[in-house]
Amino acid sequence: MKRILLKLSGEALAGEKNSGSGEETKLFDEETIGKIADQVAALLDMGMQVAVVTGGGNIMRGRAVRSIDRTKADSIGMLATVMNCIFVSEIFRNHGMKTAVMTPFVCGAFTQLFSKDAALEALESGKVVFFAGGTGHPYFSTDTGIVLRGIEIEADILLMAKSVDAVYDSDPAVNPDAVRFDRISIDEIIRRDLQVIDPAAAILCRDHKLPMQLFALEEKDSIINAARGNCSGTMITV
Repeated sequence: MKRILLKLSGEALAGEKNSGSGEETKLFDEETIGKIADQVAALLDMGMQVAVVTGGGNIMRGRAVRSIDRTKADSIGMLATVMNCIFVSEIFRNHGMKTAVMTPFVCGAFTQLFSKDAALEALESGKVVFFAGGTGHPYFSTDTGIVLRGIEIEADILLMAKSVDAVYDSDPAVNPDAVRFDRISIDEIIRRDLQVIDPAAAILCRDHKLPMQLFALEEKDSIINAARGNCSGTMITV
C-alpha cells in the first residue's frame, strides 16, 4: 500500500483567473479541480491512500498583508486553506469519493479535529483526507504543515504540484539559462537555498527521510504519473 500526501497550491485551484474589464476574478476553477479529482480517484482504484493539503493563495496569503499584525494575517491565511479544502473535498465527493477534512483547531461542524489515529483510520477506510489550517500556529508556512502531517501519517512520499515543471538553480521565468534538475537531494536544496520549500520544512524532510516529487500540475495525468514514479519533474531525495 502506498500512502501519498499531495500538495496543491491555491493558485492551481483557481485555474486561469479572469481579471479586468468587468470580468470577475475566480477563486476556484471547477474544471481544474474536477481533473484533479479524476486523477485522485484513479489512484484510489490502484489501491493507494491519498491525503491532500492545499495552499490558500487564491484567497489570501497571510504574510503578504503588511498593514495588519502578522499573527492575525497568518490566521486569515490558515482559514483560507480551510475554505479551499472544504470546497475541493465537495468536488471530490461529486466524483464519487469519500472525504474527511481535518484541522488542528476547532471549526464547529465544518471539519474534524486532527488526530493521527483518526487520520489513519480514514485513510485505511478509503477516504481522501484533507489537512487544512496548516500547523494551527502563525509563522509557519503551508510547507511546514504538509511535511509535519506527512511525517505524522507516515506518508511514503510528498507530491508537490506546482506551476513550474521542476526544480531549477534559479528562476526560469527570469533566467533563461537556469539549470534544471531531474534529481536533487534535500541537502543540496538547503545548501543552495533554492527556495523550493520552506527551510524549516526541508530540514524536517531530511531528518525524517521523507522524499518529495515536484512536478507541473498542468501536465496531463501529472498526479498519476508522479505517484507511479513516472513524473517528468524533479525527484527530491533524502
